[in-house]
Amino acid sequence: MSAGCPWAEALRGVPAGRVRVVQPDGAPAAPLRAETDGRGRIEAYRVFPGIDAAFGMFCASRAAFRHEAREEVLSLDYCCAGRIGWDMRCGAAVYLGQGDLSLHSQACCADSSMTFPLGFAAGVSLSVDLGALARACPEILAAAGFDAQALRARFCGGGAFCLPASPELAEIFSPLLRAPADLRPAYLALKSQELLLYLWRQEGGAPALQRVHAQQTEQVRKVHAFLVSHLDRRYTIEDLSRQFLLNTATLKSTFKAVYGQPIATYMKEARVREAMRLLRETDSSIADIAAAVGYESQGKFTKAFKDVAQALPTEYRRQHRA
Repeated sequence: MSAGCPWAEALRGVPAGRVRVVQPDGAPAAPLRAETDGRGRIEAYRVFPGIDAAFGMFCASRAAFRHEAREEVLSLDYCCAGRIGWDMRCGAAVYLGQGDLSLHSQACCADSSMTFPLGFAAGVSLSVDLGALARACPEILAAAGFDAQALRARFCGGGAFCLPASPELAEIFSPLLRAPADLRPAYLALKSQELLLYLWRQEGGAPALQRVHAQQTEQVRKVHAFLVSHLDRRYTIEDLSRQFLLNTATLKSTFKAVYGQPIATYMKEARVREAMRLLRETDSSIADIAAAVGYESQGKFTKAFKDVAQALPTEYRRQHRA
């Protein structure tokens, strides 16, 4: 499990390589087949006929979900924490940061691979059968004049779309995420309808997600693995571009799309996280730790450490070794 996973303890009881699917309300939910290289847990709910919901948390780098390729089923996926990406069937890859919402038909993501570039992620997913809603619409949606076929035409025509993090989306999802377990089904019924009304009222659809080719993301993952395994060394963008056969612009834009930050910012935080571990777990001197994470000057290391950890290295060691 990822050392930085916020819910590593909560998932410790799940066998490695497994995704545990639970149905807290006891109601039947859509069948789900999932695999992962880490651990995962999904709470599945049947909200209405035609609407299923799932709360997922993962400590993993990848997961695969298999389901039917149904063009009339709209998949809505909200990223609560970490980063979530898909290698879609069309050969493109799309990524979500915290607070982003993706929209695409289930035909777009059937037998696709989901990735968690930070080693962990949590999210809320809704599967909405727009054909079923057109035939039997919940009372609140029907009273508002909701048109399921219009939503299908807007978002299920092929490709993936995204609404970036916004106060409006936070207002919809935050109460749902805070709801106590016994009230979660009720909040799902309310919030799923609120979300559908919100999307239905959006004009002009939603902006397309930034797409990158799956082949490019695979190369960037190799760049990432190389960098985090050589924290004691410094590499320029040009060095990495030559070594991994990516032009510099593609390398920079794809890395940011996958990991959510420019390479320099991400690596500064990665170096400090490793330094924090060394301060907690070893008796190495501050100077030796600075060198181990790629800082020639102890002064520069101390400044970078304080920027990220909000404490001096000596203070951090004293607090976490006590």
